Amino acid sequence: MLLYVTLGTNDIERARRFYDAVLPVLGYKLQRLSDEEIGYSADGDTRSRLWIVTPFNRRRAAAGNGSMIALGAETRADVDAFYAAALAAGGTDDGKPGLRSYHANFYAAYIRDPDGNKLAAVCEKPE
Repeated sequence: MLLYVTLGTNDIERARRFYDAVLPVLGYKLQRLSDEEIGYSADGDTRSRLWIVTPFNRRRAAAGNGSMIALGAETRADVDAFYAAALAAGGTDDGKPGLRSYHANFYAAYIRDPDGNKLAAVCEKPE
């Protein structure tokens, strides 16, 4: 259903440093770069699926209350690595890695990027 997702930033270079450190642990890498936006996707994907951008209207970017992007992880170890990489790169904790009540194998970690955008890494496989 989703074609791509866009998150705002107030500092594109800071955002790039953060996402370049965090997304590779889930298999995503920088695919597109300009002064106003950066795009990430998995190898072999023909388009960037996650864009980090300076707002088109030039107003200050702000995180949405109740908004979150959940990224798929292959293993629970990948979720743990995502969480550790995010904290090391300047993100903040919004929920340590662990099983959640959504179903028996829903293993997730929640962080906020330096602009306050909420992201999750989720593995739904049993281990």
